[in-house]
Amino acid sequence: MEEIPMNKDTIEKLTKLRLPGMLHAYQEQSKMDKVEDLTFEQRLTLMVDAEIDSRHNHMIERLIKNAQLSDKKASIEGITYYADRQLNKDLIEELSSNEYIEQGLAIHIVGATGSGKTYLAYTLRNAACLVEKKVMYIRLPDLLTDLALGREQGNYKKILKRYEKVDLLIIDEWLLIPANDIAQQHILEIVERRYGKKGTIFCSQFTADSWHQRLGGGALADAILDRILSKSKTIQIHGDRSMRNR
Repeated sequence: MEEIPMNKDTIEKLTKLRLPGMLHAYQEQSKMDKVEDLTFEQRLTLMVDAEIDSRHNHMIERLIKNAQLSDKKASIEGITYYADRQLNKDLIEELSSNEYIEQGLAIHIVGATGSGKTYLAYTLRNAACLVEKKVMYIRLPDLLTDLALGREQGNYKKILKRYEKVDLLIIDEWLLIPANDIAQQHILEIVERRYGKKGTIFCSQFTADSWHQRLGGGALADAILDRILSKSKTIQIHGDRSMRNR
């Protein structure tokens, strides 16, 4: 098969315009058998489709990177359902559809250290990124530090807005350390702004029945739990064997 000569000027222009998908498709067309039998419309369609696919894949890579989670290959299919873990497979597969994000639900992933809580969060993060949802991952201690610094530096509302607008917020190490009065106020601001609008995942070693006490046990704890328990689903990971040792 004889390759069709390519227009170097066109290649340079596609490069300058940052259209890598179209450029690649244009280069591939020069190697296609009987490409001359395609109409102009057909060839243009192939190039435009290639550019859309390229941009979609680039966006997914960028969203995963911005989510600040390390395991980019974590997937629902990669979850191991050991009997002692007693994972609710139907619920996990239901969550992989990302409808909970649109519904503004809170997801509680609860289990002991090393049980695979964060990996489950990775899988849901990746599923959300595949449909171009904006995701942010942060440990609760880092979230509280960020908000405290924002208040001191005068950009508290700006920082709150950043956590409010992402489609899915994953908060790891949820209440690993009991929250003091100031921490409770920060947490209430976050959950209030996201309640019923965006998806939020809480990864915790503690079951929800102990959260009230770890949130101080007062009126602020009542308000916080009202917003994260009233519209929620729980993934409980049982078993005492660490996934790191399996």
